[in-house]
Amino acid sequence: MLSLFQPKISSYELVGSCLLNEDTFYDRLLKDLRKCRSELIIESPFITNRRLTLLLPTLQKLKQQNVRIAITTRDPYEHDDEYRREEAHRAVAQLQRSGIHVLYTTGHHRKLAIIDRQILYEGSLNILSQNNSCEIMRRIESVQLAWQMARFVGIDKVLT
Repeated sequence: MLSLFQPKISSYELVGSCLLNEDTFYDRLLKDLRKCRSELIIESPFITNRRLTLLLPTLQKLKQQNVRIAITTRDPYEHDDEYRREEAHRAVAQLQRSGIHVLYTTGHHRKLAIIDRQILYEGSLNILSQNNSCEIMRRIESVQLAWQMARFVGIDKVLT
C-alpha cells in the first residue's frame, strides 16, 4: 500500500510563497498593488470589462503616483470572436488613456504580475479577464525570482 505524506518544507524552500485561487487572488493582488511604489508588470492574454472595472481605479492611482505600468497581452485581432475583439480594443484604449503601456505579444498565453521587482505572481489565472474558472496563482516574495522573471520575459528590452 502506498503511503502518502507531506514532506517537511523549510521556509527557505518556500521563499515567502503562498497559493491563491480565483476566490482569494484579487483581494491579495489589490492589497499588494496599494503598496506598489515604482513598477508594475502584468502579463495576461485576455482583457475583459469586468476585470478592468475592478482593477482600473487602482491602476490609475498608481499612475498618478508615477508608477511605471506595463501590460502585455494579445493583440485584440487575435481573439476568436468579434465581441471579444471589441471588448479588448475598448479595454486597451482605456488603459492607454490612463498612461499605461500596453504591449502586444503574438500567441501570448503567460499569466503573471511583477510588483516593484519584489513580488511575483505566476500561475494559470488570467489576471485581466478571469471569470468562472478554477485557477491557481502562486505569490512569491523574492527579489531574485521577480528579477529573474522580468529578465526572462524581456520586459526591459521593450520599455525605456
